[in-house]
Amino acid sequence: MLKKYSLPLILLLSLGLSACSSNAKEDDGNPKVKELTFLSNFPSETLDPHLNYTAVRAGVNETLVKINEEMEIEPWLAESWTTTDKGHTWNFKIRNNVTFQNGEKLDAEAVKKSLERNIEVSEAMKTALNIKEMKADGQQLKIVTNEPLPHFPSELVHPNTAILDADEKDIEEKPVGTGPFKTASFSPGNKLELERYDAYWAGKAKLSKATFTFNEDANARTLALQSGDADIVYRPSIESMESLKNDSSIKTDIAPSFRTHLLMYNTKDENLKNLHVRKAFDYLIDREEVASSVMAGQAERAEGPFLSAFPFTPSYDKKEFSIEKAMKHFEHAGFQLKNGKVLKNGKPLSFKLLTYSYRPELPLMAQMLQSEAKQLGITIEIQQVENIDEYMAKKEDWDLATYSLITSPRGDASFFLNTAYMEGGAINPGSINNQELTSKITELNRTLNEEQRNKLAKEAVSLIDKNRFHSFIVHPNNFAAYSDDVLNWKLSKSEYYILTKDVDVKK
Repeated sequence: MLKKYSLPLILLLSLGLSACSSNAKEDDGNPKVKELTFLSNFPSETLDPHLNYTAVRAGVNETLVKINEEMEIEPWLAESWTTTDKGHTWNFKIRNNVTFQNGEKLDAEAVKKSLERNIEVSEAMKTALNIKEMKADGQQLKIVTNEPLPHFPSELVHPNTAILDADEKDIEEKPVGTGPFKTASFSPGNKLELERYDAYWAGKAKLSKATFTFNEDANARTLALQSGDADIVYRPSIESMESLKNDSSIKTDIAPSFRTHLLMYNTKDENLKNLHVRKAFDYLIDREEVASSVMAGQAERAEGPFLSAFPFTPSYDKKEFSIEKAMKHFEHAGFQLKNGKVLKNGKPLSFKLLTYSYRPELPLMAQMLQSEAKQLGITIEIQQVENIDEYMAKKEDWDLATYSLITSPRGDASFFLNTAYMEGGAINPGSINNQELTSKITELNRTLNEEQRNKLAKEAVSLIDKNRFHSFIVHPNNFAAYSDDVLNWKLSKSEYYILTKDVDVKK
């Protein structure tokens, strides 16, 4: 997660890149270049695809495999892949007709160099890919992992495994990829301008140009769409969705996401090591109120990390909101109760909670928890930070955090389980280390049979639930609004693929 920057509305109004303007004609009678503006809450201070998702979302870089809307893995830059030893050795056939945006051919050696750079600059991807060695021969790439990984191809769905020309310089501001669009200019935290790559392997894009802009203010994003200064707006203000639906010049798109909003516990904290304390906080979360009020109905309550429809989601006891039960768990944890207040050694409890404005609902959830805890005499100090991942990785002076992430980006459970609960996982800042859970996830990683994998995942998630390593709050919907002039655009459930070669605007 990167630093956030507010984009003044005046800058949005100055862009002048609406679909309406793209339909007009120049003074000489020739049509204007087809272009559009996409406005999101995804601020980016780097385009390095090995560290950030924007380059994949913007159609600059591509991965070896991708995931479709049915959560099935499909070939992308890799035409096919096989393993003959249960996932220890993988052979990938790289497409033969692909070039980078500098004209260089994509072959197995180029993919190898890109993946080598990937695991060099990203500790998280180094852990996830677990590559021992790679050998390139023409369009054939052989990858040997340190241990059998039956799910290895699904790891390559992750946008941070995007393929780039590793020999090129200035990757942070102008990565050279294989996608339908190449970078024209980039202003970190502000704006990305794209132009079509005419030699794109899957066919020339319909748009000539596109602009990505970033603004964390949902109301400003909504206004930009209504004024015609943005053509597609990701996550307009929740409150505006009904009025936008009634505007004939605007289309809206809502879909369940694979994202979960949750409460993290720092188990390095002496109090939060206690299961009863974590259970007490879980009872202080009013999930129904969050879903209906904070999320304005654009979410469903979460009992665990995954949507209930997934085959690796176990059955849960429904989570309750109860001040009384929270008090009982604080009492079980050994704290004193006096006049309805929770005390430790005669003094009130206090905790530090981190949150961030990138998703404005998260600070509101933090405030709700703060209010409920106050009824028990517990003080929660809320600190809003710009880069929560960086803060939690470098500092230990936090106890709780409201957080959001895509828990099933590739249609199975192993990504979240490995990154959130294994030692060294990219999203395990609370240092969760449970031997029973670690063993279960390790067994899952080595299992090929899908039915058995789902069974093991259910058992792992049940352990997480039993121990309340996290408190899962809601599964938010994805929602977007866009001009009626935009063609062939659809909201991606995965949030990975935004600008494709097929996106168009009316002539």
